[in-house]
Amino acid sequence: GITLIYSKDGEPLSPEDFDNLSPDEKETIAKSREILQGKLRETIRAVRETEKNTQALVEELDQKCAMNAVGHELESLFEEFGAYPKVTGYLEALKKDVLEKIDKFRADGREGAPFPLPFLPHSDGVGDTIKRYRVNLLVNNKELSHAPLVIESNPTYHNIVGRIEYRAQYGAFFTDFSAIKAGAFHRANGGALVLNARELLLNPFAYEGMKRILKDQVIRMEEIGEQYRMIATSTLRPEPIAASAKVILMGTPWIFYLLQQYDEDFRKLFKVKGEFAQEMEDTDENRLSYAILVASQCEREGLLPFCSDAVAYVIEEGMRLAEHQKKLDTQFLDLCDLVRESGHWAKKAGKKAVDAEDVKKAQKELKFRNDYHEQYIGSMIKDGSILIDVEGSEVGQLNGLSVYDMGDYAFGKPSRVTARVFLGKEGVVNIEREAELGGHTHNKGVLILQGFFGARYAQRTPLTFGASICFEQSYGGVDGDSASSTELYALISAITDIPLRQDLAVTGSVNQLGQIQSIGGVNLKIEGFYNTCKMKGLTGKQGVVIPASNAQNLMLDEEVVKAVSEGLFHIYTVSTVDEGLEILTGMKAGEPN
Repeated sequence: GITLIYSKDGEPLSPEDFDNLSPDEKETIAKSREILQGKLRETIRAVRETEKNTQALVEELDQKCAMNAVGHELESLFEEFGAYPKVTGYLEALKKDVLEKIDKFRADGREGAPFPLPFLPHSDGVGDTIKRYRVNLLVNNKELSHAPLVIESNPTYHNIVGRIEYRAQYGAFFTDFSAIKAGAFHRANGGALVLNARELLLNPFAYEGMKRILKDQVIRMEEIGEQYRMIATSTLRPEPIAASAKVILMGTPWIFYLLQQYDEDFRKLFKVKGEFAQEMEDTDENRLSYAILVASQCEREGLLPFCSDAVAYVIEEGMRLAEHQKKLDTQFLDLCDLVRESGHWAKKAGKKAVDAEDVKKAQKELKFRNDYHEQYIGSMIKDGSILIDVEGSEVGQLNGLSVYDMGDYAFGKPSRVTARVFLGKEGVVNIEREAELGGHTHNKGVLILQGFFGARYAQRTPLTFGASICFEQSYGGVDGDSASSTELYALISAITDIPLRQDLAVTGSVNQLGQIQSIGGVNLKIEGFYNTCKMKGLTGKQGVVIPASNAQNLMLDEEVVKAVSEGLFHIYTVSTVDEGLEILTGMKAGEPN
């Protein structure tokens, strides 16, 4: 500021000298002081006005200089994105912000004052200012020539919705717009997003987050933790982005039906249902697809090429897995494993290509690794621990056929089914049911026997008898109705005291009309009884009785086919109970009077 000092004859006066002046001199000095102070005020006001105007001119000049430096870049952006109001709005805001913060772009080498708290993040000068205007490109589909297709294998909430990342520094967390990361919905916007339904449901908040995006048609990045904090914290809140992605959920029918039953939004959001068939027709086109599958796997995994006979054997294995002579299996996991292992054995043998023998070798080795339980049960049958007869005839006793499913391996083995009758009114007693070892389907099959007996033999006189049916030496659960015909034959044999052939095994379900119905696992059952007969000695009379409708499902092992063609083993097909009784007893079934 300016300080005024009293003077006389050009010499400053001290306070004592001023007090010694006469009143007239003091009055003259005071008047001069007032006049001088007024002129000083006017002068200072003029100087400040000049400084203000000069500062405005300097700022205007700075802005002009800045615009001369970058204005043409902004103008080109305005021209390129003129059709996008949000982009041009952002560019206008950017231009305004740059001009308001022009001083921060000066790089004159001067350093600011030391930062008072060195452990906290501090400004990097011009570089830190430039970061403010960088573009955080979330998704770049420039190289795509089609709509995006995104497969998210780990559908967590943040992976599908996006996230805001934080930097930890000395116990504090910091973030900015450059830490916003895109989710699967951002990458799939305008295209399709494929998610595994089970994985989606297992991840907390992911399923609800997906539904919210589909219902609102916008992608909102929200921090999950905010829902559980007592106090809301200040953080970034990105603007919602319009969503137009199609979501494809992959899962099992069980998950589909659960969601459809218990989630009211599911049917509203997912309108199209597509199911993958477990089998397809055996056509030339589909056989070619099998060959392409084998070739593509060999190319992808660097396997040896397959000869035509090897591909033919793989196609035959596809028919076997489908259990149908005119269909091919479409669950390719087992087939791909077979192709991979066949390639291994061919390479180990030093071959240049995989042939049918290598495929057979792979099947043999796979069986060897997994057939422990089959061999163990077979050894118990051989040493008599499990009672199975493959010769002779017995009353009320017959060989049934069962499939043991170990999850990764299944095999068939015979089981002895017995029936006993006695005086009483109990009717047919299912011992498996009474022991709580029978499944619902098995119990249903036994009840059907009662309906058949009533319709066939009790039209004039009520049947009064007691009978029991049992799977001998069965200590685990029994389910399925494929043994209902076996139980019926054993029961009729016990009632009539007519023996049944023990060199035959029977499978097939029966209805109340006495018709034999198809069953599953027919190949495994036939092969299981064949192996048992082979172990005990083939007589040339042994065989199996199967439903006639299962003839189309026969895809048997080469050894079994050879034994049948040579007359060492037999396969009989029946359509009715009477046909089966004729084969098992050697007697023609009678007609009701």
